[in-house]
Amino acid sequence: MIELSVLDLQEIDETQVAVVGGKGAHLGGLSRIDGVRVPPGFCVTTDAFRRILAEAPSIDERLDRLSRLNPDDREAIRTLSAEIRRTIEEVAIPGDLVAAITRALARLGERTACAVRSSATAEDLPTASFAGQQDTYLNVVGLAAILQQVSRCWASLFTERAVTYRQRRGIDHRTVHMAVVVQQMVFPYAAGTLFTADPITSNRKVASVEAGFGLGEALVSGLVNADVYKVRDGEIVAKAVGAKQLAIHASPAGGTQEQAVDPELRDQPALTDAQVVRLTQLGRQIEAHFGRPQDIEWCLAGDDFQIVQSRPITTLFPIPESGDRENHVYVSVGHQQMMTDAMKPLGLSFWQMTTPAPMAEAGGRLFVDVTQRLASPESRAGLLEALGRSDPLTGDALRAILEREGFIKPLPDKGPPGPLFGDAPAPMETDPAIVTELIERTQASITAVRREIQTKSGEALLDFIQADIQEMRRILFDRQSHQVFMSAMEAAWWLNDQLEAWLGDKNVADTLTQSVPHNVTSEMGLALLDVADVIRPHPEVVTFLHHAEDEGFLDELAKLPGGREAREAIEAWLEKYGMRCVGEIDITRPRWSERPATLVPVILGNIKNFEPGAGPRRFEQGRQEAWAKEQDVLERLRALPDGERKSEEAKRMIDRVRTFIGYREYPKYGMVSRYFVYKQALLAEAERLVRAGVLGEKEDIFYLRFAELHDVARTNQVDDRLIARRKEAFTSYQALTPPRVLTSDGEIITGAYRRDDAPTGALVGLPVSAGVIEGRARVILDMGEADLEAGDILVTAYTDPSWTPLFVAITGLVTEVGGLMTHGAVIAREYGLPAVVGVVDATRLIHDGQRIRVHGTEGYVEILP
Repeated sequence: MIELSVLDLQEIDETQVAVVGGKGAHLGGLSRIDGVRVPPGFCVTTDAFRRILAEAPSIDERLDRLSRLNPDDREAIRTLSAEIRRTIEEVAIPGDLVAAITRALARLGERTACAVRSSATAEDLPTASFAGQQDTYLNVVGLAAILQQVSRCWASLFTERAVTYRQRRGIDHRTVHMAVVVQQMVFPYAAGTLFTADPITSNRKVASVEAGFGLGEALVSGLVNADVYKVRDGEIVAKAVGAKQLAIHASPAGGTQEQAVDPELRDQPALTDAQVVRLTQLGRQIEAHFGRPQDIEWCLAGDDFQIVQSRPITTLFPIPESGDRENHVYVSVGHQQMMTDAMKPLGLSFWQMTTPAPMAEAGGRLFVDVTQRLASPESRAGLLEALGRSDPLTGDALRAILEREGFIKPLPDKGPPGPLFGDAPAPMETDPAIVTELIERTQASITAVRREIQTKSGEALLDFIQADIQEMRRILFDRQSHQVFMSAMEAAWWLNDQLEAWLGDKNVADTLTQSVPHNVTSEMGLALLDVADVIRPHPEVVTFLHHAEDEGFLDELAKLPGGREAREAIEAWLEKYGMRCVGEIDITRPRWSERPATLVPVILGNIKNFEPGAGPRRFEQGRQEAWAKEQDVLERLRALPDGERKSEEAKRMIDRVRTFIGYREYPKYGMVSRYFVYKQALLAEAERLVRAGVLGEKEDIFYLRFAELHDVARTNQVDDRLIARRKEAFTSYQALTPPRVLTSDGEIITGAYRRDDAPTGALVGLPVSAGVIEGRARVILDMGEADLEAGDILVTAYTDPSWTPLFVAITGLVTEVGGLMTHGAVIAREYGLPAVVGVVDATRLIHDGQRIRVHGTEGYVEILP
């Protein structure tokens, strides 16, 4: 037992994270790679740490208190974590452990200078690096000093920074343990870092080297401007030599000290080009061993590189699998669908079964491979126009790829692939009855599937859903349905282009499309105003709702005066719209009908911010503004040369856009309605599987693909380890930001707005709803936490249809993701809200409460003093 508390690095491999922590496991793995030199040393294992913790007085009570603290309560965390560190450092190391460390140190040499480094079990993992969270001590000499630093490393598991990091990620402090690595100190001529994938672009084929004189701590602490090299295929493709004024070296008295670099060396590279190439070759060898890109710390002593740390790069977005070695270009589906969050496996597979275009998976997101369409001149122009109009950043990124010689190979003479977004619609008559019939057809189909699915269970249920998805696809991609909303979109584009050319007015269609019929999404927001009207006269209900957090609050309402009416109003609204939710294209997301408490803050906001009858008034006001704009435009057109013809053309387009544009929102509503029918039946089946002991909990089905769930229903057997791995992977995917455009090299291509007409300092985006508005920015990332006042401007990452109830309370909209015809843009125009979308990092650059000015016509946002 005693010797298990101390292991030589040669006895360790990367599977022993629980015993020696992430850093120790990786160093053990590195020491087993031929040709890779690792300083010799040993590891004081987590078993020793647990023994120390067991001796620490009141540690359990302090950990309980720590786990209850808010991650934002920095002062409380600072105070309590300092108490825990002092307690751990004061525990005497048991004699048998001291003896084991003494024997291990003797193998290195009793007076050998050592590096003493913490190695936590939640550190240097594939899903989270925890870099810099715990302590390292350099040039430590003698047993007494090493024992002291070992105690400090144990205590460093509870630095304020490490505690906050774990709290924010929901990691239980008791599940993380600390080992300590003790290694022979390297006194290098140069040191630095090597990323085997470019940390800026994520390109897996480009390695990035940073180098400086002396110990690597000078680079890590930002003391010097490092030399930076980019290496691809064994060739340096970029090189920048930094001015290195200082270096950190070992101090004769122990520890380290800063020293000035000799003036003649300051502008000299720390490595030769040959050494840089040799180092990256070592990096590729290490990457191959661990099976993923690595963040490596190295030292150069003599002419030998020694590797002192290697950890996985956890910030890289995964690459979709292509099955070949050809170059590929992928476009994010989430940026087109206004849902960039990670999706669970069942949600991914349902969306793949729904859509006509083949989709690749990566990082819990879906991507379309557009390589062949870019390779063909016939399809390239249409793709660039469609994506560029929808999202200029995506269009610009694709153009940047096309400018790279040789990345996209010309398509062979077998002809271009089919259109990405369907055939161009044929002209159709502007007839409101067409929309009415399409809606009735969809509703009848949903009613039928809701009735028929009730008799299905087990394998038969999965067979039924699989067959019915084909019916859903037939309705969703019906040619006439596609003609309706595409003809409306083209009419809107025609109006904007022609009326700007003829009259000089920009984005006129934005006003002309206010308060159109059959827009199920905008009607949803207005209908929630009607719900507020029912509740507003009953103060006891309003008071109750201010404290309603439990999902069963609707049952309690009936006990209050006016509560029955309130409940009936909410339930009627949920009957029509309760299948919706944030991220609704993921069938696994909780729906409003499942979590009605999500709506309470919005209802209370409507009660506070609006007078009775606001819903109908809002709709009528928009209709009047649209009518007035139409009359103004037509009158001014008639006064132009050839004015009657222009006026008649414009009138035809106005009628078309107002008749058909509202239907733009309906196909997705029909799809989501059907998804909810499927979900309710699948959860009932999951409950059966839980009762049968097949599943641990019913939500486990969300971590299975549809075909896998089908097998579970057929066999009554499930792979619990697969579900556990999927849950862990999903957690890691949630921390990733998906790119708009990604290549098969892993490179993230970020497009830019090629324009110079915005004021200095303005945040540029895509104008999608005309007008200028100034107000208080409310940066909201979770709709359930919205607390809006009249006149606020909503700033968020993206808005799918579920955000619409908030739109009635705001005066403007800014999002990081969006396009001209995405849902947020359509509803902003419907409600007459100035809106700018596609503003990169808007939720980070705009602070909650700041005053901003949104230029919805020109497409930029100003942050006001």
